[in-house]
Amino acid sequence: MTTTHKRSDAQAPEATPPILGDNPGTETIADLASADPAPDLGELLKKAEDEAAGLKDAWMRARADLENVRKQAANDLARAHKYAIERFAGELLPVKDALESALNAGNATPEALKAGVELTLKQLAAAFDKVQIAEIDPAGAPFDPHQHQAMTLVDSGDPPNTVVQVFQKGYRLNDRVLRPALVSVAKIPDASAAGQRLDPTAETPT
Repeated sequence: MTTTHKRSDAQAPEATPPILGDNPGTETIADLASADPAPDLGELLKKAEDEAAGLKDAWMRARADLENVRKQAANDLARAHKYAIERFAGELLPVKDALESALNAGNATPEALKAGVELTLKQLAAAFDKVQIAEIDPAGAPFDPHQHQAMTLVDSGDPPNTVVQVFQKGYRLNDRVLRPALVSVAKIPDASAAGQRLDPTAETPT
């Protein structure tokens, strides 16, 4: 008996290779390179240099402005020192004019000269008031070492440390003493003498 082998003409279908791009998860190297390009180092360096140049320019401008402000302040301070007494000097000019007029009055009577001097003194006092210069005339006031200078201590019926006499007036500019007043001051009573007068054990003369 002859066995006949049946040949199958049908062949298994060949596998179709995948088409690139059909699968979302499959990309080529070229596609990756085009989607995420590497940063251009040259452009980054140029950008950094531009930013540094801008910051340097801003710093130079700020430094120049600060220097101008400093110079202006120094000039203003110098002018303030130079012309600080300009107002006071202007107030003193009429005083000088009055003194010169008094000296040129050859036939003036003593009464006229005295009146002229009094008027000149009033002008000077007005000039002092305008610049806040005040007299220190402490007669009868308590002694103040910050405004008075004691020249001598004297026996007096006034309370101790009272200004008895003013030898020379002082002057004060606002709160600053230009010149202290020269004064004499009442002495503190002698302690031993006062003790003898007040000692209760002292014998009373009979």
